[in-house]
This record gives sequence, structure tokens and C-alpha cells, in this order.
Amino acid sequence: MLVATRQYVQWQENGSLHRAQWLSQSNHGPPARIVIIDDTTTADTAYRLANAGTSMLWRGDFHNAKQLIQALQRRIDRAELRKAEKTAKKAAQAVTDSMRGDSKPVSASQHLPNLFHKNRLAQTQRSRILSRLLLHFDANYQLNLGRAPEVREACTAAFGKMDEACVLSFRDLQGALGAAQWRKKGVPVEALGVSIHPHYGVFAPTRQEYVQLLLDAPLPKPCDIAYDIGTGTGLLSIVLAQRGVKEVIATDLNPRALDCADDNFERLQIEQVQLQQIDLYPKQAPLANLIVCNPPWLPAKPSSPLEYAVYDANSAMLRGFFMGAKSHLADKGEVWLILSDLAEHLQLRSREELLGWIEEAGLKVKYRLDTEPTHGKSQDKSDPLFEARRAEVTSLWCLY
Repeated sequence: MLVATRQYVQWQENGSLHRAQWLSQSNHGPPARIVIIDDTTTADTAYRLANAGTSMLWRGDFHNAKQLIQALQRRIDRAELRKAEKTAKKAAQAVTDSMRGDSKPVSASQHLPNLFHKNRLAQTQRSRILSRLLLHFDANYQLNLGRAPEVREACTAAFGKMDEACVLSFRDLQGALGAAQWRKKGVPVEALGVSIHPHYGVFAPTRQEYVQLLLDAPLPKPCDIAYDIGTGTGLLSIVLAQRGVKEVIATDLNPRALDCADDNFERLQIEQVQLQQIDLYPKQAPLANLIVCNPPWLPAKPSSPLEYAVYDANSAMLRGFFMGAKSHLADKGEVWLILSDLAEHLQLRSREELLGWIEEAGLKVKYRLDTEPTHGKSQDKSDPLFEARRAEVTSLWCLY
């Protein structure tokens, strides 16, 4: 989400000093160096400038800017491929040396945590480079470039109303336009026969293998009241409503998520869900027969607001969820935790740690339902983390 305090960026153009409000959905600060570029600027020049930390304000044709972004991506891909090849050779050599007795025993899996962090760093660097191509808007997101599309509605939905000139990255604009399309057409959830409409800044439920687990798990008896912790788009609440739970209390800290969930409930005419903007557990609520949660799966620090749905620094949310569950459960109540074991395959968290936190919270495992991933990355051999993704299992842990 955008910070409340307005930030401004300045640049020299045609002998004059210009100033506009600075917007960044990745929380990048205003750029210190800006040069003006246009259709005559080559991709090699732009790539060199971006790598040197110089931001570029685009004054050419809109579609040529799209082509420039694609050219920058290709150059980043080539650079990352060269680094990946070197890393793979070093890892293979380390394993070979350990087998020969030239060094301490090393397995290929021992390199996974390091590979994960290097991959995250590469993603961050990629984001920073691509975010250095900037666009200048007049008030109300008026974009005065050749062949520029109408972007006001998408930008207002993503960034809020704008009563003055502003500057944001071409990449952030692409994100806003893409989110507007997702929101308009929705994400089909085949297991439910409905579509979920994600808003900007709310993680889209493109991975859905866990939905069938929620449909297969037997509801506790009775099951009149359920909590959905960290509701996001509201998908878990919708599953519970369709299964006949009389009252669902859904919580989330992100106001965008609450607006998104409310929109989806209204679209599907679901009236038994109450929303609360709060961290984890609701206040002044009756004890729950069922508590469901699909927390971030990887214990790492988020680098942008959207990543809070994927990364949970030090497993803070997961551990907080465990510790608060028992005191919010009614007699014979259950906790359904939706969690991937990808963190275990990446050696970022062990199964022993997970079971230890469950025991520490006074909970016990009643049963577990498992499913294998079907998303694209689990089949993509070019993904640096393919071996871990291929072994991944997503589970519904039933705790009591």
C-alpha cells in the first residue's frame, strides 16, 4: 500500500526544474538521478543506465516503451542465465569434491537455502532495474504519450485519486492495468463453480489445489461459527459459506483485502460473513467451532506489499496463529491450516519446527489431507527452485 505522506521527485528538462508526486508500490524512494529518454534511446543504453542506478523518464511512444521493457527483460534474463550456469557448476563441483574426499561431504540439497536467497536477490534486482523506466502523468492520471491507452480508471483503483501531476514506473502501471483486467474478468475456481475477482494489491488465487481439500475435510459438529484468518480475496470464507456454515468472521489487516472480499461476497450474494480489520483473531466474537487459515508459506522478509501473501518473516504470522488458536476454539472445535511444505524442501523451516510450534500451542494433529501442486512452476525445469517445487505437497492440517 502507498504510504500516507506524499513524496515528490524532481528532474531537469529543457532547462527547467520539474516536480511531481512520486508513487511506488514497491516502496522505492524517489530516484536521485533522472535522465530524459525517448524512441531514439537504444535498449543497450537504457540497460546500462538502469544498472548504474539512473532512472529514465520516457518521452516517446507508449508502445515503444513496452518494447523497451521487454528488451530490458531479455538482457536481465541473459545476465541471470550466465550467473545461474556459474552457480550450477560450482555446486556440482562441490558435490564432486566431497565424493572424492577433497572436502567435507556436501549434498546438492544443502545448496537450496543459498539458492533460494540468491533467487530472491535476483528478483529484487530485476524489479529495481525494470522500475527505473518512469512515466509522467498530469492530474487524474492523464498520460500524454503517443498511442497511450486510457489508464485513469485502473490507476485510480490501484493508487487512489490523483489531483496533481505524478511520476511512477512503467512497471507499476503495467501492474495496475493487469490488476484491472483480473478484477474485471475474475479468476475461475472450478471446484466451486464460481469466479473470484481480486483487487489490486490482493493476492489472486491462481493456485487452487487446496480448495478441494477444504471441500473434502469433514466439518466439525457442530459448525455454526467459523473464523477465516487472513481472508485475502475471501475465497476460504466462500468455501465455508457454500458448505453451510451459518456464520463466518473473516479478518485481515489489509484494507484492500477487506474491500476485495466484501466485493466477492456481494457478487456471490453471500450474507453470512462478517469482516474485521484486525491482525489475526477477531475481537468480541463468540468462540469458533472451526478456524481456517492459509498463511504465507515461506519464512522470508517481504520486499513489497503484495509479497506479504507469500512471505512471512521468521514465520511470525504462522506462530502467532498457532498461539492464539486454542483460546478462540469452542469445545470440540477444530483448526484447519492450509500450508505447503515448500519451506521444508528449501530447508528454510523443518517439519520438526512446525510440529514443535503446534505442540507448544497446546494443539494436536487429528489428521492431514495432502495434494500435489498443479501450478506451472512445479512443471518448469528452468525454474532455479524446480527440484524443491517438484517435491512440494500442500496439506490441510486438522488440529484440535
